[in-house]
Amino acid sequence: MSIADMQARLKKLYLPPENDFVLVDVPDMRFVCIDGYGAADRAAIDDAASWLLGVMHPIRQLARERMKKHFTEPPLEGLWWADDPQDFIRGNRDRLSWRMMFVYEDLLGLGEATAGLFSRETFDDAVASAKAKLGEPPRSLRIESLQEGLSAQIMHIGPPEEQTAKLARLHGEFLPAHHLVPNGRHHEIYLTDPKHTAPDKMKTVLRQPVRHGQ
Repeated sequence: MSIADMQARLKKLYLPPENDFVLVDVPDMRFVCIDGYGAADRAAIDDAASWLLGVMHPIRQLARERMKKHFTEPPLEGLWWADDPQDFIRGNRDRLSWRMMFVYEDLLGLGEATAGLFSRETFDDAVASAKAKLGEPPRSLRIESLQEGLSAQIMHIGPPEEQTAKLARLHGEFLPAHHLVPNGRHHEIYLTDPKHTAPDKMKTVLRQPVRHGQ
């Protein structure tokens, strides 16, 4: 895969337009992830993010050393779901389950330069390294594959509580108009850090796996 091809792939997956939903074909990927429930206690999500970063840091260091250069690092991502779909559409995030995660694979198509780097052994070593700094790891910390395939997505600029209008439009207008139905959990990709970004400047990719309805 050429540099131009990699950049085009990343732009398609991570930089959708702000005003219109687009359909993308998301490749199967593996993630390092941690599960939780509710968004009222932001500390739980922040702790999960800290642990994921703690695990990914030594792996990224190895990749840099092997490649002898820096490369684009993937952002924090999250899956959200609810027993009652209306809680999700209405933005009742305190009633949602979540999974925070980072891509754990050769997403950028770096080829032989990173062969064997994203192994189970490397992951176990990284967890041990993070444990020395952060204490006992979360019980749900693991590597898990995600197969999303056809997905609708859009860029949201602003705080999370303002996502509901786009989500209502997605489920009430875009999906029915294209004869599509949800086929997986709501997926958010956090392109900005809420600790260092004003709420009105926050950028989040909103993604919904879909399939063709009857």
